Amino acid sequence: MNESKLWTKDFIITSTINFLLTSVFYLLVVIIAVYAKTEFHASTSQAGLATGIFIIATLIGRLFIGRAINSIGYKRTLLIGTFLFALTSLLYFIQLNIWIFLIVRFLHGLTLGIAGTATGTIVAQVIPNSRKGEGIGYYSMSSTLATAIGPFLGLLLSQHVSYLVVFGLCSLLGVIGFITSFFIQVTEPEAVKKAEKEVKGFKLSNFIEPKAIPVSFIMFIAALCYSGVLSFMNFYAQEINLVEASSFFFFVYSIAILLSRPFSGRLLDVKGANYVMYPAFILFAIGLIVLSVASNSFILLLSGVLIGLGYGNMQSCIQGIAVKVTPIHRMGLATSTFFIFLDGGLGFGPYILGFIVPYTTYSHLYFSLTFVVLVTILLYFFLHGRKVKSFQ
Repeated sequence: MNESKLWTKDFIITSTINFLLTSVFYLLVVIIAVYAKTEFHASTSQAGLATGIFIIATLIGRLFIGRAINSIGYKRTLLIGTFLFALTSLLYFIQLNIWIFLIVRFLHGLTLGIAGTATGTIVAQVIPNSRKGEGIGYYSMSSTLATAIGPFLGLLLSQHVSYLVVFGLCSLLGVIGFITSFFIQVTEPEAVKKAEKEVKGFKLSNFIEPKAIPVSFIMFIAALCYSGVLSFMNFYAQEINLVEASSFFFFVYSIAILLSRPFSGRLLDVKGANYVMYPAFILFAIGLIVLSVASNSFILLLSGVLIGLGYGNMQSCIQGIAVKVTPIHRMGLATSTFFIFLDGGLGFGPYILGFIVPYTTYSHLYFSLTFVVLVTILLYFFLHGRKVKSFQ
């Protein structure tokens, strides 16, 4: 019976640490560009780089720690990552010039890549195989909560306190994450201990898990589409005069995920990935269509619910698939590979879509992304969907 227990101490602690780290990321991402312009008189491109360089560094951190986590050890990697995350949070108090600030952002992102890969790998290890989809679904809810609470705190605090107070809070959350890491007990499988022999040299498979690439590529495309919503929502809301309603968009998006994730995770384990993925694709596409025609608050928020049910559940499902198709001793690489593609879509998506925006409206952009999502259904079928009948 204990072998199928999900809500263990280690599962709860790991999810809490992930929530703390992700909250800091989203708290800063909504204010960092404005801070760069006001404090360092940065240009618009430099302010944008202050946001993007963090994600680029996170990708680099995930890429290299995914290879080394087996030899370093899961818990030790987490302790190193959370310690450096807390340490680099303190560097924000150094206010010299924009270039030093960009270096700080890069270092901070690098540490998130290390710590985030460690938490994702540990949680995949402590979840019972029979409840892998359900467990990862619940774990992903910690990130979902962070996407709602982080930006809310960032915008609220930036209006009432100084940026130094905000940075102080981020440092405090980082320290709490580091201290909490000591209470995790992880038994690393023998296969992991023997894996070091397989990762010598500079082969691509030493940095990325090949078996996780197909579904991770699906995640990249989905994240690229969602990045258009994440990055351009404020501009779109101004375009359609729904600025006040848009402030609740990501709130209802998060609520939709929180309410549906327990059911979709269980469905993933019992029926298989296809029973979650295909409906999620359709809901995501419908959500983008509804968003593109939003003319009042209700329609705008309805699109948030649909996108949450679609993209939100797709994200946890693909992470579950990536872990499931990978040998246990390469679980760290699989987790790293998944997040590399996810962060790549979210990080480079706004840059790519930014070339389209000047030639169209945001409404047309969202409508066009619907077709990208629909085409991705076929891609998913050929890369993964047709190969499995059951997730188990």
